[in-house]
Amino acid sequence: MKRIIILVALFVTMVCVNAQTKVKVYDESINPDVQITEAIAKASSEGKYVVAQLGGNWCKWCIRFAKFVENDNEIKKLVNDNFEFIHVNYNPRNPEASPDQEATSSALKRLGNPVRFGFPVLVVLDAEGNVIHTQDSGFLESGDGYDKEKVIRFFETWTPEAVNKANNL
Repeated sequence: MKRIIILVALFVTMVCVNAQTKVKVYDESINPDVQITEAIAKASSEGKYVVAQLGGNWCKWCIRFAKFVENDNEIKKLVNDNFEFIHVNYNPRNPEASPDQEATSSALKRLGNPVRFGFPVLVVLDAEGNVIHTQDSGFLESGDGYDKEKVIRFFETWTPEAVNKANNL
């Protein structure tokens, strides 16, 4: 009986520790429409674009991408130098779970309703807030993670400098 109690206590401890250490990159309480507006204002003032990663804490690929960008110094610098990178929370399994369903619908509309691409989906906005590209993140994957060269190519292709250069040809 002592063994069973010890095993149960150990199991409960492991579950509690795991729950406390679960990574959350999406703020589920923030109004996504306000989040996008603030990101555009900041990006515009800094000569950058916005990359909105739409997904949620429920999505393992969303968390993987966020960690991939954060943990690779080369990618992190590329992103920080050129973009205001935000995580826009959405739960396709329970869209009503959003604290403000109207704001979520408005944000999705602003982003071009990208949920058809799956999750995470990356939406690039210029300094005025216009959607200039929507990226299905599946094309950036490799095995159980993301391909560094593909991710760098994606970000480099959509920097303000690259887009402006292409527009002036």
